[in-house]
Amino acid sequence: MLFSWSARTTQALSAAAMSALLFASARKHFKQPEFFAPVVPDYLCRNDGGPGTSPRNGTFAVMSREEWIAASGLLEVIAAVGLLLPATRKAAAGGAALMFTTFLAGHVDALRRAYAPGGTVSERRIHTARLPLQLPLILWAWSLAAGTKKA
Repeated sequence: MLFSWSARTTQALSAAAMSALLFASARKHFKQPEFFAPVVPDYLCRNDGGPGTSPRNGTFAVMSREEWIAASGLLEVIAAVGLLLPATRKAAAGGAALMFTTFLAGHVDALRRAYAPGGTVSERRIHTARLPLQLPLILWAWSLAAGTKKA
């Protein structure tokens, strides 16, 4: 074998790969926010009542759907940067694992709505595929947090 990978190198490459994924996702949050709109549960969304709409608020409505999408994109940028820095990698990976775990609620809600009477075949396919993708992301981030030594 010409060279061998150390655990530290493997950890750094894995963190860089997750960082790249998070940067790409964050970029999509800001360039195509409509892609993420179905994954933000209604009970989190505030609607201040634009023209022709009446104000409604979800149970835990502190931000609008658009604000939630932007905030989650910003959290992804923060996690992505943190993963690149050895001193903050463990905290960033733990935060990413927590973030992916909390995103489960939105994916479950989107899947529930997709299979409701008003849901479409396309929505069912999309959300049936998106939900299970969270588990490998959670496990990946968790493994980065667990495997990172303090700097």
